Amino acid sequence: MKKFVNDPKQFVPEMLEGLALANPHRLKYVPEHNLIMRADAPSEDRVSIVQGSGSGHEPAHVMIVGRGMLDAACPGDVFAAPPMNYVYETAKLLASPKGVLLLVNNYTGDRMAFDMGKEMAESEGLKVEILTINDDVAVKDSTYTVGRRGVAGNFFVIKAVGAAAGRGDDLDEVIRVGKKVNDVTRTMGVALTACTPPAKGSPLFELGPDEIEMGVGIHGEPGRERKKMTTADAIVDELLEAVVTDLPYASGDSVALMINGLGGTPISELYILYRRAHQQLAERGITVTRSYVNEYCTSLDMAGASLTLVKLDDEIDALLDAPAEVPVRVF
Repeated sequence: MKKFVNDPKQFVPEMLEGLALANPHRLKYVPEHNLIMRADAPSEDRVSIVQGSGSGHEPAHVMIVGRGMLDAACPGDVFAAPPMNYVYETAKLLASPKGVLLLVNNYTGDRMAFDMGKEMAESEGLKVEILTINDDVAVKDSTYTVGRRGVAGNFFVIKAVGAAAGRGDDLDEVIRVGKKVNDVTRTMGVALTACTPPAKGSPLFELGPDEIEMGVGIHGEPGRERKKMTTADAIVDELLEAVVTDLPYASGDSVALMINGLGGTPISELYILYRRAHQQLAERGITVTRSYVNEYCTSLDMAGASLTLVKLDDEIDALLDAPAEVPVRVF
């Protein structure tokens, strides 16, 4: 597998350095902690919003650090949680009188690292809280998790808490907003191919030329079923049925619909998926009032996609409508 790589061990640091060099007035890079932070952070008049997770999911999370979104991101290596000291040092650097909110996708390694980093920060008198994101409906438990996984739906939580922090809400209110959005967000994905981590140099798992993995995780974890390839419409119908019936979403609801590419799927194909999802939601009496078609939370170069729905009300709609400015245009 051909990739633009120098030393695989330097894949993440070199990516972060390039990101910072391309955005010198917006971002600051702290190499000793794998940290990308807003150049103007922290601020005394807002809660600092921090996300971590492994690398390999870009633009999540390092490429959405900016006004109205994250104040910082401290990733680990590819598909690996950041060390707890990265979390601890990030919390210290982002400390604000209004507090620090750590957003954690529900993976065992991430939760352990952030829990321990939070405890270390609190031992020094810092005000730090954690909000766990778990929007994936595909499986209850997986290779990496206890409970549901956090996947592309985390973007909506980030956008909401970033907007709430930006208007000056206190930490408890920012957490309330984040929990509210997480509770009405559901996602499921599908893989057409495996991904290839730079350090491995070969596919992470094997899929036959006519096979797909329904409900795949963003680290290549098994999903609900490995089955034969079928049409785009049939794939969307299966994803949508799983997502809609989980909350459940109902006739009369207004929703945000996201079709997220997993890294190796042309955007033209993503719009084919969006078309079918929009049509099927309309048939169910569910109105799409916000649309998102792009790569938001990827799995390196995996061909595949995920479908996310967010049930909207006036409050959530206003939070998603708030201005944001980040290196990669996602909202």
